[in-house]
Amino acid sequence: MINSYYILENGEKTGPYTQYELMDMGLDIHTMVLSPLDEDWQQACDLPEFNEYFEQQGYLFPTATNLASFWWRLLAYLLDYIIIIVIVAVFFIVLSIIIGLTGGSPILTDDESSTKTEPILNLVGILAMISYHSICEATRLRGGLGKKICKLSVVDANGMRISFGKALSRNLGKILSSMVIGMGFLSIFWDDHRQGWHDHLAKTYIIKH
Repeated sequence: MINSYYILENGEKTGPYTQYELMDMGLDIHTMVLSPLDEDWQQACDLPEFNEYFEQQGYLFPTATNLASFWWRLLAYLLDYIIIIVIVAVFFIVLSIIIGLTGGSPILTDDESSTKTEPILNLVGILAMISYHSICEATRLRGGLGKKICKLSVVDANGMRISFGKALSRNLGKILSSMVIGMGFLSIFWDDHRQGWHDHLAKTYIIKH
């Protein structure tokens, strides 16, 4: 029977089952399965015939065919960059209006030089980028709105949504990736799993679906 699968339950081999019987049983990604097409036991998540089933359960496994390219990731980044600029600009406009209505001093006066204001704006921008991406990646969006538009998701090795702590470490790691003329980002071109240095740091993957 080509559709005969066996699984390990409490260390004991049970079966045979059909593919659909295993799915009806609530197959777990870590369940050890002996496929009729293989001689070795494998985790259920490593068998491609169950990919669609696990996707319906919220898993998006990184595979050789769905890892996002550098260019898709760059497009998503640019879209998110525009969104963040708009958010930061609106924040400063609203804050300036509130301060003006309450009789306070302007945030930035006309005689302040750009050399003084630029570091402040850069710091706000960096903090906004880190916060925005970390929060979005830890939600069901699995990434910022730019990634959502490009149908990209940030996942861990098990295809699951990452925690806020892991998302924060990933985005702080982008500071490392930006060093040495952005080598940490450019490494996506030749990395076997299309990971940047920050992806390796957080053990995350970007998939297109």
